[in-house]
Amino acid sequence: MAKRMFPKPMPPWWKKCRTTCQTLIIPFCCFQTVRLILLPTTFDVLLLGILIGIACILYFEWI
Repeated sequence: MAKRMFPKPMPPWWKKCRTTCQTLIIPFCCFQTVRLILLPTTFDVLLLGILIGIACILYFEWI
């Protein structure tokens, strides 16, 4: 049987913070994608990559 990543349950404030971030990350990614299409810069590409990485981490519940 595999070990659980978090042997203790997460505190309620962490669950609330993670849920809030999950609801906000997709609109930020969409806005950043539009901004990248209109005015592509290196900063926008890096920021979009970071936001997509955070979205994957939150939605796959790696944290």
